[in-house]
Formats: sequence, C-alpha cells, structure tokens
Amino acid sequence: MPAPLPALVPLPTQLTHRPGHFTLSGTTSVRVSPGAGAAADLLRTLLAPATGLPLPVSPDGAFVLALDPDLGGLGAEGYGLTVAPDAVLLRAAHLTGLLRGIQTVRQLLPVEALSGAPRPGVAWRLPCVEITDVPRHSWRGFLLDVARHFQPVSVLRRTVDLLALHKLNVLHLHLTDDQGWRMPVAAYPLLTEVGGRRAGPVPHEGAYTRRELLDLVAYAAARGVTVVPEIEMPGHARAALAAYPELGNVPGRRLDVWPLWGVCDTVFGVHEPVLDFCRAVLDEVVDVFPSRHIHIGGDECPTTEWAASPVARARAAAEGLAHTDALRDWFLGRIGAHLLQRGRTPVVWAETGEGLPTEFAVMSWRDPEHTRIALKRGHPVISSQHRASYLDYAQTDSPDEPHAEPGLVLGLRTVHEHEPPTDPDVSGRLLGVQAQLWTEYAPTVGHIDRRVFPRLSALADRAWHGSPSWEDFRVRLGVHGARLAALGVRHGPLDPYVPDPHRSGREQS
Repeated sequence: MPAPLPALVPLPTQLTHRPGHFTLSGTTSVRVSPGAGAAADLLRTLLAPATGLPLPVSPDGAFVLALDPDLGGLGAEGYGLTVAPDAVLLRAAHLTGLLRGIQTVRQLLPVEALSGAPRPGVAWRLPCVEITDVPRHSWRGFLLDVARHFQPVSVLRRTVDLLALHKLNVLHLHLTDDQGWRMPVAAYPLLTEVGGRRAGPVPHEGAYTRRELLDLVAYAAARGVTVVPEIEMPGHARAALAAYPELGNVPGRRLDVWPLWGVCDTVFGVHEPVLDFCRAVLDEVVDVFPSRHIHIGGDECPTTEWAASPVARARAAAEGLAHTDALRDWFLGRIGAHLLQRGRTPVVWAETGEGLPTEFAVMSWRDPEHTRIALKRGHPVISSQHRASYLDYAQTDSPDEPHAEPGLVLGLRTVHEHEPPTDPDVSGRLLGVQAQLWTEYAPTVGHIDRRVFPRLSALADRAWHGSPSWEDFRVRLGVHGARLAALGVRHGPLDPYVPDPHRSGREQS
C-alpha cells in the first residue's frame, strides 16, 4: 500500500509521494542561484527558531534554491519541488515562486518546525516528494478591519505570517471607517489625533506611524504578501469628519468619532476642498504602499445629507447628474481618476460596477450574480461574497459560539466549497477571491483567531488548488490544525461534530 500523501494546505496542483526522506541537519547547506538569496534568507528565518539549524550558503549545498527561466510556464508564483534522499531542489521562474515553495517545505517538516521556540531532539525529516504547484487565482486575499478595533503592528506581522503559510498573497488593511482612522497623513495630523480615538462605553484608540507601515510592507513583501490599503470614501467617513468637520455637508457641525456599529449617515461633502483632501490622503497612501491596487471604499453611502445640502444639489446639477444619489459614483470616479494618473488601480466595493469606469477593480460582495455582471461589463473583479467569505459571521450555531455578526451561520464546508461565478468568455478578468473579517465583534487576537481559522484555511485551499474535495480537505485539516496550534492560533472547530484535540482553549484575550 502506498504511503499516505502529506497533508498540505493548500493542496498542491500535482503531488507524488516517493519512498524515503531527506534530513535537515547541522551540516546541511544551501546552494543559491543568482537572484534567489532572499528565498534563502526566508528559509533560515522561518526554520531557525525551532530547529536551530544555520543552513549556510555553500556552492555544493544539498538544498538547492534555483531561479530557472525555463519554468516560466508556471507563472509568477508557481514552483517545482523535488525531495530526494540526498538532495532537495526547489525551482521557480520567479522569486515569489520560491517563497511559495518554502512554505510547502515548512509544512512537510514535522509540526514542531513551526514553533517559535527551540525543539531539541526532533529529526527534521522531509518526505521524498515530487511537486509541481501553480495557483488557480492571482488574488488570494484576506481583509482585516483595523478601523473598528485597532491592532498593533505585531498582530499584523503575525497575520502576514499566517497568510504566507497558506499561500495567500494579499493583506487588505481596512484602515479607516466611521469608528476610527489609523492611517497617518502628515498634512492632516488630526486624522489620527482625533479620528484615531473613540469615546463611548468602551473607549478605544490607536494609529500607525508611517515607519511602522513602511516596515510592515517590507516584512510582507519578503514573504510574498502584498499589503493593499483601504481608505473609505465617500461614506464610512465619520472619523475623518470628527477631525475635520469642514469636509462634511453641514457647516459648523461638530461630530465625534462614531461609537456605534452599523452604517452612519454622515458622509463627505462634494465641494472641491473635499476632493483635494482625498487626493492628498491618497498621495501619502501611494507613497507608503507600493501595491498596484489601492482600495477607496465606496460601499454603504447614504445620500440623505447630499439631498438636503444646497452645495451637493448644486454640484449634481453642475455635473449633469439626474439626482444627488448619483454623486457617489461621480465622487469615486473623480478620486479614482487621480489614482489612475498615479499609475495605480482603484478598487471599490460595488455590486456590478455600473456607473464606474471599467479600469476600476470591483470587489463584489452582495450577490453572486453581481460578480458575473461586473465581469461582463469589463471590470477586473475580486469575489468577496458575504455569504461565503465574511468571517465575522458565526461558524456554527453552537451555544458555545462567541458573539458574532447576526444574520447568518457561515460553516466551514460552505467556505471550502464556494465557487465564484464566472463565464468562460470573462474568466480572465476574475482576479480571485478574498475573505473578510470585520471586527465589530473581534476586538482581540483571541477573537480574531477564533473567527478566522480554520475557515481561512478552507478558502486558501480552494483559491490555490481550485478543485479539492471536501472530504480530502477534512482529513488534511486534521493535521493542519496541529500546525495552527504550534503557531499559537486559538482556532475555531476543525469539524463541528468532532471534538478538536488541537484547540488550545476558548480564551478570548
């Protein structure tokens, strides 16, 4: 009987298990081809805490990291991995492919390799395998809302590490909302000094420095993860309006940072200084974040203030708009054009993209049919369907389930089996998929862990491989849960009907 295949998450595209193993030891060295040095650095960084292995570079090293242009057919993230009893060969056409392969090596090792503390006495064996691996989607993302509840950079780095382990490649940072502004903007210091502080029954505050965000971007890039920032507009802007009331629709009105959840009806005005403000903010965002895509929000924008505002009504008339409701798309179009001039692609929350230029990327979240329509209109689309990817919903209907966003139970199997809608003639415009964690009910790392995992593992499996079976995933997840536990992740149930031996408690701290 052949040996069972290694339980990898996500499942590789092609995997063959062969007899034997390769043992990493104190004498193992790494042979590095030109341009692959960053991959060797990451390999040492990830394995050193648990193994203590130096893994020095040597021209005759048995562990080979090679950039090979002949593998161009595997794309930017594909790689080939061969583990034999006497050597390891990891090849890719691009550095990012090597970074993906290193995460596979981590998972092939004993689970103790993921520990952050020394684990003496473990034989660091890699099973002999032949792997060819290519992702299904180019965008495999996770949104973390740090506006509702701020998280320090240490948590963001930990999140990056967990994304990289799962071969997810986008960390979407929701930096601003009605309840908080976390992005520093030198020309507008009150955004964080005032907008970063929320009063109410449970006061809350926090903001990042420019240096912290620059360092986070570099940390993520070294692991093959792109940080995509989001600055909400024209709605979800209460924190900005608390800092600079003149950006709103009611002259002389003073506002606080909103202490409630839900949709606030205070929105940006549409007078020219507001557009100048948004451009200035995004110029600083572009300077900090090199990502091709910049998210500018766009969802849940009540128009009651515009309907009541003489300035907004005059703007709608001057622009030839039929009514003030159309100012939302007009606003996004003006601001998005500025990003296009800066060489970036605007991303918006939108149903179908109707009313927006087709150069804008659309995050479709309400209805699967909206995704199909946006694709047919010509937009690049990231599928973010709330019924399949909003991790703020409860995972089970158990009475032990922590308080969650009401309205839906989003089970593990639903996440794993979700397929974004598409058609053959527009499939090239589907960039990929993304999970979201809105943090109204997730103030701490413990809450985040419980909400996100293992459902994000399920999304990663589907997003990378494309057609893994649910039953096979359940088997692999049983092993993968031990990896999560080794990393200190206090995850949710791996199977709602089976006691979980790897849970480290229900603490929410």
